[in-house]
Amino acid sequence: MTSVTLKQLRYFDALARELHFGRAADACSVTQPALSMQIHELEQNLGLILVERTRSGVQLTAKGAEIAARCARVLGDVRDLVAYAQHANRLLAGTLRLGVIPSVAPYMLPPLLPLLRDAYPDLELHVRETQTQILTDELLEGKLDVLLLALPLKHQDLTNLPLFEDKFLLAAPKERKLSGRVRATKELIEHERLLLLEEGHCLRDQALTYCSLQQVDAVNTFGASSLATIVEMVSAGFGITLLPELSIGVEERGRDITLVRFVDPEPSRTIGLVWRSTSPQKGDFEELGRLVAKAWNEGALAAVRSGARGKKSLSAS
Repeated sequence: MTSVTLKQLRYFDALARELHFGRAADACSVTQPALSMQIHELEQNLGLILVERTRSGVQLTAKGAEIAARCARVLGDVRDLVAYAQHANRLLAGTLRLGVIPSVAPYMLPPLLPLLRDAYPDLELHVRETQTQILTDELLEGKLDVLLLALPLKHQDLTNLPLFEDKFLLAAPKERKLSGRVRATKELIEHERLLLLEEGHCLRDQALTYCSLQQVDAVNTFGASSLATIVEMVSAGFGITLLPELSIGVEERGRDITLVRFVDPEPSRTIGLVWRSTSPQKGDFEELGRLVAKAWNEGALAAVRSGARGKKSLSAS
């Protein structure tokens, strides 16, 4: 019977990601000859050529790419098994690897982390902040346990838990006179320079969808990867943008911008948690969701949101 070890799978997984024997060996904290030997034995055990070794580097064969995808799933299941043993009797104890998108992390983590620390002092939290697609890939590969991001995120192997609705406001330079209307409309945006995050950020896609912008000639992204950069540009008079309520307590502070609510139905995004359907930590994630909702509904975030509800009128033309 073919004998495949977890060590061989871990080494091959590292090689499939790095496509370089030296870097893969470093990632596994072993010597390059040791890693190479295990990859060779894996190929012999499976009766397949998994990698093509060339002078320019390493490439996966077609069968190697399929084995790499299956390998990542197997290693993810093994990590879930270990996590189940660690968390079987206690909520939010041990290690939790949380992925968060950039348009949520700077605003939700400050009120959330103290709640987690006080309620679950034995939790060892690791946070990874990056774009949705990267987080999703790492979640499916078992490198992350749970994601906090904008829904929907549809995948047959993932479970979603919606937590709250985060409405968008129009942000404009304080001195800009936009219209005599009571509230902002998407038609008004068509005549302005719209500043958005660079491609790959879901907040950009959500704004474009609301504005029904098929042509994005008037959209300027200029490589911005944070809302802070966008708001500075708006404050300096270079355009307008859409800001989620979650961010306004931070991004409005000290900047010359005016925030205006949109006509009903107001544009919004759903913030929630996502995890692998096979994960044994459902109870942990539901408790984490409860604390995220608490951070949203109580304290500073709720106070800022309440104040934002009064921002309804545009400056007269």
